Amino acid sequence: MITTDFVNGSPNWMDLGTPDLDGAISFYGGLFGWRFQPGGPEVGGYGTFQLDGKTVAGAMTVTADQGEPAWSIHFRSADADATAKAVEQSGGTVLMQPMDVLDLGRMAILADPAGASFGIWQPGRNKGLEYVTQDGGLNWAELYVPDVAAAKAFYGGVFGWGAFDVEFPGGSYTTVNPAGTDENGMFGGIVPLAMDPAEEREGAHWTPYIHVPDVDATADRTQELGGTVRSAPVSIAGVGRIAKLADPSGAGFAVIKGDPNQT
Repeated sequence: MITTDFVNGSPNWMDLGTPDLDGAISFYGGLFGWRFQPGGPEVGGYGTFQLDGKTVAGAMTVTADQGEPAWSIHFRSADADATAKAVEQSGGTVLMQPMDVLDLGRMAILADPAGASFGIWQPGRNKGLEYVTQDGGLNWAELYVPDVAAAKAFYGGVFGWGAFDVEFPGGSYTTVNPAGTDENGMFGGIVPLAMDPAEEREGAHWTPYIHVPDVDATADRTQELGGTVRSAPVSIAGVGRIAKLADPSGAGFAVIKGDPNQT
């Protein structure tokens, strides 16, 4: 599961790049109750969403030439430069070279061989997200790629992730966990792109799941606030109820309410 007891390779940050930061502040505030804390000029206007006084995500303005509106997931690295080098050696791409962010930490933006981008965060004064798992917080991370086996090999080589295949009627679902943990440490999954029409058109990418108290109400509220339901709410035995959504600018994300009886 995702916790704030971060270890190498675990998700420790997520952020939104959007062309309409004011619109995003209004949307996510209305949907999850997040409140935005703007950063100063020294961080280029980058700010954080807060819930119950704790950091739940970051956000910044991106222009059309900088990229499409999207959510990004970042993973903890003890050495951002070494991780970036490992990504290149494993067939991935360094999209943004490692750089210091004041005394907060060191970061880089990377992509796996299929083109799914992700970040790494080497903690300095900022250790990572302060609020996860509960309602309104990051609860799961899902990777959509053409080749699950290739993705397992890549991320296993870069981060040392373990992987477990969970069987279900008609197939299996690949979960991942940080090095040195077992299946109880799983924080995400890998899904073939072709299996999910709501995600396939985006190409290879990561999607964050936010936990909510009521998936159906959240989907309805998303539309009321000008967003889109990409995939209607559905229940999955032993997992919970999920829906795929997008904000008014088109940044995709998902919501989940865990099954209290899940095993």
